[in-house]
Amino acid sequence: MIAHLHGLLEHCANAIPDAAAITAPGRKPLTYQHLLIEIEKNAGALTNMGIRRNERVALVLPNGPETATAFLSVSACATSAPLNPGYRTEEFDFYLSDLKAKALIVPSGSDSPAIIVAKRRDIPVIELIANKDREAGVFELMCPFSCGSAPVEYAHPEDTALVLHTSGTTSRPKIVPLSQANICSSARNISASLGLSSRDRCLNIMPLFHVHGLMAALLASITAGGSVVCAAGFVATEFFQWIRECRPTWYTAVPTMHQSVLMRAPENRDIIAESPLRFIRSCSSSLSSKTMMDLEEVFRVPVIQAYGMTEASHQIASNPLPPAARKPGSVGLPTGTSIAIMAEPGVMAPEGQPGEIVIKGENVIKSYEDNPESNRNAFAGGWFRTGDQGYLDKDGYLFISSRIKEIINRGGEKISPGEIDEALLEHPAVSQALTFAMPDPQLGEEIAAAVVLAANTSASEKELQDFVAARLADFKVPRRVLFANEIPKGPTGKPQRIGLAKVLGISSAGIQQAATRAVYQAPRTEVEEFLVQIWKDVLRREDVGIAHSFIELGGDSILAARIVSRLREALKVELAVPDFFRSPTIEAMAEIVETKLLESIDQLETHQEKIQK
Repeated sequence: MIAHLHGLLEHCANAIPDAAAITAPGRKPLTYQHLLIEIEKNAGALTNMGIRRNERVALVLPNGPETATAFLSVSACATSAPLNPGYRTEEFDFYLSDLKAKALIVPSGSDSPAIIVAKRRDIPVIELIANKDREAGVFELMCPFSCGSAPVEYAHPEDTALVLHTSGTTSRPKIVPLSQANICSSARNISASLGLSSRDRCLNIMPLFHVHGLMAALLASITAGGSVVCAAGFVATEFFQWIRECRPTWYTAVPTMHQSVLMRAPENRDIIAESPLRFIRSCSSSLSSKTMMDLEEVFRVPVIQAYGMTEASHQIASNPLPPAARKPGSVGLPTGTSIAIMAEPGVMAPEGQPGEIVIKGENVIKSYEDNPESNRNAFAGGWFRTGDQGYLDKDGYLFISSRIKEIINRGGEKISPGEIDEALLEHPAVSQALTFAMPDPQLGEEIAAAVVLAANTSASEKELQDFVAARLADFKVPRRVLFANEIPKGPTGKPQRIGLAKVLGISSAGIQQAATRAVYQAPRTEVEEFLVQIWKDVLRREDVGIAHSFIELGGDSILAARIVSRLREALKVELAVPDFFRSPTIEAMAEIVETKLLESIDQLETHQEKIQK
C-alpha cells in the first residue's frame, strides 16, 4: 500500500499518464503525467527556498485548480496548512503563530490580512502566479529569497502531510496533525466505499481548506485514477452550467449546498437529464430525510450519506451504494475504520445500546499536537472518542443519536462557541456572554448568544453583531443576540450551552412565526419597493413590509444567497450574506443598496471625466 503522496502521484503518472487528473470550468485538463511534473517542479522550488519535510507552509488561496495543485505540491515534500481566506487579521495572527508556519503562500496581487501578519512575524510570503492559458493547476512560485539549489527529499509515510485546526469547547482550537499514512489510508477508504474508478469525475464545490474537499473530492479521486473539476467554490447560479460543461459523475457537498441545488433544479431539468450523475454524496453535517428524498427524486441517482471528522482524516462511515441497503437515519457502515460504542470509558456497550462513538484505524490521528489535556480526554484504551453519541444495529450500521460536544455545527462548519464569547466580552458594554447553538431549518444549527450588559450601559443586537464581524470571520457572527439579566445555569452553577436554545424558548418554528410581531410599513422609495418584491418572491410570502426582519420572516443563509444573486443580476450590486443578519430589515438594507448604487454612479462619472480629459 502506498502511504505517501509523492508515491501515489508517481504511481498514477506511470499507470495512466495521459488521463485527466485536474481540470476546471473553461480550462484545459492537467494529465497525471503533467501533474507529477508540476508537483516535482514546485517541490524543487520550495526546497530551494529552504523548506524541508515536516515544516509547515500556510496556504491562503481561493478555491480552484491552483489550490489543489499547491496542496499536493506542498504536502509531497513538507506539511500543508490551508487556512480560510475569509479570516480576519486577529485570526490569521493566531493561526500563523500556532502553526509555527515556515512560509505563507498567497495568490499574486493578494491583499489578504495574512500578508500583514506574516511580515510582522518575519514569515516569508511566497506568491503563487497562476497561468490561466496553461492547463488547470499550473503556476509558478515567486519568493524574495533563495537558499540555493538542493535535492528534494519527499515526505515519508510517518511525516505530517496536513495540519488542520479543529474547534474545541474552549476558545483555543486544537491542532490536528494528519500524517502521510493517515491521508493515504483515508483516500483509499473513501474511494473504495464509493466504487470510484478512472471513469469517474468529481465536481468539487467544497472549500479546499476543509478536510471534506481535500480528502473526499481531491485525494479520493486521485487514488482511484479519476479526475477532479476544481470549481471556484460553491456558486449556486453556476452549478448546473458546470454540470453541463464538465459532465461529472458525482459531487460531494454539505446539506446546505444540496438544498441550494434543489432550489434551482426545476429550471435546470434539461441539464440534469442530459448530464446524468452516478451518485451524490453528503457529509460534514446531518442530511435530512426530506432533502435526501428530494435529491433522489430530482437526479434519479442514489444519495450517499457519510460520517466523518477531521481527526479521522474525514470519513469514518458511509452508506453503501445500491444494491446494498441504505438505512434511513443511518450514516452507514464502517469504511476501513473500526467503530465501537463505549458505555463509559473503557467499557463497551452491548449491541444496539447507545453510548459514545469511538474509533480507531490507520486514518485516525495518534494524538493532538502539544495538548496533553485534550489527549487524555480524547483517547481511552486505544480508541479515539468522537464526542458523538449513537449506536450500531445488528447489521453494523451506525446511527448518531445526539451530539455531546458543545461545538456548533453550522451547515458543516464547526465553530467554537468560546471564541465568540471572547469576542463579545471585548465590547465595553458586555459583562457576560454565552454562545450556543439554536435550531435552523436549513443549516441544522445556527449561532446565538445570550448577553448580560454591564450596569448603566446599552448596546443593540446589530451593534454587537458588527463588533464580532470586525474580529471574526462572517460565518462566526451570531444570527441572534439575546439580552438577559443573567445567564441560565445548570444544577452545578455552571453556564450550560447545550440545550440553552430550548431553555430560552428559541426554535426554528418560533423564529418564523414571529414575523407578525412587526407592524407593517409600506415601501417609500423605489429601492425599498424593489427589495420588497424580491423578498416576496424568495420568501414566498405577501406580508413583507420594510420594518419586518428577514430572520422573523423565515429567512436563512440559503435564501439570503438567492437574494444576493438577484441583486447582483438586476442592479450589479454586491452584498454579502452576513449583511442580512446585521441589517435584517428592508429599510436598513435599502440604505446599503442606495449607498452602493451612488458609489457606482460616482465611479462611472469619474471615469467619464478622465476619458473626456
